[in-house]
Amino acid sequence: MNEKKSFSLRLKDFCLKFFDKTFWKFILVGVANTVFGTGIMFLLYNVAFKNYHDSSWAYWVSSAANYVLGSILSYFLNKTFTFKSKTSTGKTMGRFVINISACYLIAYGVAKPLAGMIFSSASATLQANMAMLAGMCFFVALNYVGQRFFVFKGTQEEK
Repeated sequence: MNEKKSFSLRLKDFCLKFFDKTFWKFILVGVANTVFGTGIMFLLYNVAFKNYHDSSWAYWVSSAANYVLGSILSYFLNKTFTFKSKTSTGKTMGRFVINISACYLIAYGVAKPLAGMIFSSASATLQANMAMLAGMCFFVALNYVGQRFFVFKGTQEEK
């Protein structure tokens, strides 16, 4: 008997496959990476560039430093721990750079004007800090999908 599964059963199956052990490992690596990268980003913006808050380059340099340095840590932790990729670094590094770059530009490109609209009456400093926080959230979601289904797809060790 070839019955079609109900939508709720298909959704449940999807969630069980998508939010598996790999997902939780990615989250664990992400927490460590977030503490590291976020510290760099907010320290640069609020300490090193505190006299340049009216300049949009301080926003972009601070958030970019987060992702350049954090991405190096993320690549090696996710390659070895999360996805257990046995493929050489050369074969996955290019896809990783493309993924990180696209996620960064999309997430922060959307977050900055969105925060500007939502917090239009707030100071430029608060708007930028809220944009960086929102950008981080957008980035995590996009990055997980990109790493799992583009960067490391088909490179994991056999279970």
